[in-house]
Amino acid sequence: MKLKKIFITLMCFLILTGCTFPGLGGNVKKDVVIASGNTTERQVLAEILKQMIEHHTDLNVSLINNLGSSTLIHTAMQNGDVNVSSGMYTGTSLTGELGLEPVKDPKEALKLCQSEYLKRYNRIWYDSYGFENTYAFMVSRTFAEKNNLKTVSDLENLKDNIKVGVDTSWIDRKGDGYEDFKEIYGYSFSKIFPMEIGLVYSALDNKEMDVVLGYSTDGRINSYDLVILEDDKMLFPAYDCSPVASKEIVEKYPELDTIFKSLVEKISSEDMQKMNREGDEDLDEPHIVATKFLEEHNYFENEVKL
Repeated sequence: MKLKKIFITLMCFLILTGCTFPGLGGNVKKDVVIASGNTTERQVLAEILKQMIEHHTDLNVSLINNLGSSTLIHTAMQNGDVNVSSGMYTGTSLTGELGLEPVKDPKEALKLCQSEYLKRYNRIWYDSYGFENTYAFMVSRTFAEKNNLKTVSDLENLKDNIKVGVDTSWIDRKGDGYEDFKEIYGYSFSKIFPMEIGLVYSALDNKEMDVVLGYSTDGRINSYDLVILEDDKMLFPAYDCSPVASKEIVEKYPELDTIFKSLVEKISSEDMQKMNREGDEDLDEPHIVATKFLEEHNYFENEVKL
């Protein structure tokens, strides 16, 4: 375990400093090299891309996992170590590598990422897989039905009586934190409890909390039969997820463009919640989760016309 941590730390250092491993990226000019991350979500998406490419073409495909952030993935692409990212998120990249202000409208955020990535980095940011991974208020299905809850605005009538568990960092977060919540929604909670993000789901399931703030594609939403309340006043910026590829590799292998476009709007939030649960709770390997998903959809044969 200690050696693994050392290896990951060393890899991140080399990527950030512009160095490469011997053999890492050595075939990036002729092969497809996909950057993943250290989350189940990104690793499953990387496996979906890899298996789709291998199923429909004879191209050589390799993965680089455990790149711990969008910044590291971006840097790896800049250094020429990889030419495809399995998943980039609009809200993260807009305020991260692009250095722009948050954008609440999903279509505008996507359009801006696509135009700026092509102009600045000569990369193609594809349309969304069909899901976003953002903060979301959620409740148990029983609580939602009992109180007729569908939106975050619906919580206002209960604001003085409910216990609300939120990510500790969200309280002081700028742009879409608690202060912004109070300004945009026009009310506050009488009983709000900062806690580690990983604990909010079990707190809700155990009825220790009535409402929690979690992540919209977390597998525990599916496991605990939770209901996500619509962010009807658009507090949170768009965090739609898309694959990103260097224009060079797509021009070299135009069939990649067809494959990436075939996955647009094909993975719903519910699909991603289910796959995250299979990886995080059932402990299925990402390639097994991806294979199951693709087999269920026949590798999108009807969508891929090469």
